Amino acid sequence: MNTLRTGILMAALTGLFVAIGFLIGGPTGMMMAFLFAVATNAFAYWNSDKVVLRMYNAQEVDERSAPRLYGIVRDLSRAAGLPMPRVCIVENDQPNAFATGRDPQHAAVCATTGLLNRVNDEELAGVLAHELGHVRNRDTLTMTITATIAGAISMLANFALFFGGGGFDGNGRRNGGNIVAVLLISILAPIAAMLVQATISRTREFEADKAGAEISHHPLWLASALSRIESAAQLTQNPEADAHPATAHMFIINPLSGGGIAGLFASHPPTAERIARLRAMAGGAVISGPAPGGVFEVPRKGPWG
Repeated sequence: MNTLRTGILMAALTGLFVAIGFLIGGPTGMMMAFLFAVATNAFAYWNSDKVVLRMYNAQEVDERSAPRLYGIVRDLSRAAGLPMPRVCIVENDQPNAFATGRDPQHAAVCATTGLLNRVNDEELAGVLAHELGHVRNRDTLTMTITATIAGAISMLANFALFFGGGGFDGNGRRNGGNIVAVLLISILAPIAAMLVQATISRTREFEADKAGAEISHHPLWLASALSRIESAAQLTQNPEADAHPATAHMFIINPLSGGGIAGLFASHPPTAERIARLRAMAGGAVISGPAPGGVFEVPRKGPWG
């Protein structure tokens, strides 16, 4: 059901983009908008991982340079039946993590230094399992395309405001220039795109939480990590994310600050609700601090639980 919902919302974003093209330029504008959407998504498909990793100055590591991080990702990838992704570290004191890449064969999992310094091995495994859940569900591609279309809608709306003083009626004839309609397009279209993008992001976060709990076999590892890092993330600046807010949905915890109406466009569901769902998966156990134990080990065989 969530996959179907995501597909419908992505179709709605594309339809909104094409509709704006029609209102600006009639049938020709609609076709140009469609071709532009195809071209931008093709670029995002092939290059999004490189762009994002460069944007955050992510440094790829191996087992020698980061044995703790690399070893946990390796064990979790085996448990999930996924190819070993690239493993990267982002020099940033905000505790956070994200995954990118068009498919499991071209994925990268990134953790910030702030995350590595604040969580124990079990909590780190819970976070990384969540990111591998995104990879397994191919959310990295879904969210890249969603962000690309949403950004293009904002750009097209600005184009309508500054250059599209005319417009077309339902039969493709120029309607004489309705400035009110143009203003409404410029204001409402980006808002609608942001709402759809936020809805998709929230849906995929819940699914990745569930997948991560299944991969790690311990829902409370992720729940404990979310509880520990949320407040620290809110108090710590992430300049790169602030400069590129369209990438905020990629992180396990919202890297941006904001309240009030900003919550309406939040790219993540409430952390308390995420923790409640993970607790329910674990049988309702209460979270009180970090997960027990000190050595991480993914169960290779046996029932989930």
